[in-house]
Amino acid sequence: MADRTAETARKGRRAALVIAGTGVFWVLATFIGGELELSQRVRALFDLMALAGFTWALVLIYQIWRARQSNQR
Repeated sequence: MADRTAETARKGRRAALVIAGTGVFWVLATFIGGELELSQRVRALFDLMALAGFTWALVLIYQIWRARQSNQR
């Protein structure tokens, strides 16, 4: 039981780091893109990369939720 709790906590920390890292990346990419006057295509690429990071975090959170649901049964 303690192993499952530790693994769930580890996965939760990973999801939190992905969300925080993606948010920091997105803010910096937007700021730097504006300062360097990058094209809209490059800025859109950064936006898509951030979207992929947030989607990955949602998948991790869903996996944690499903694991906890199966542990309660």
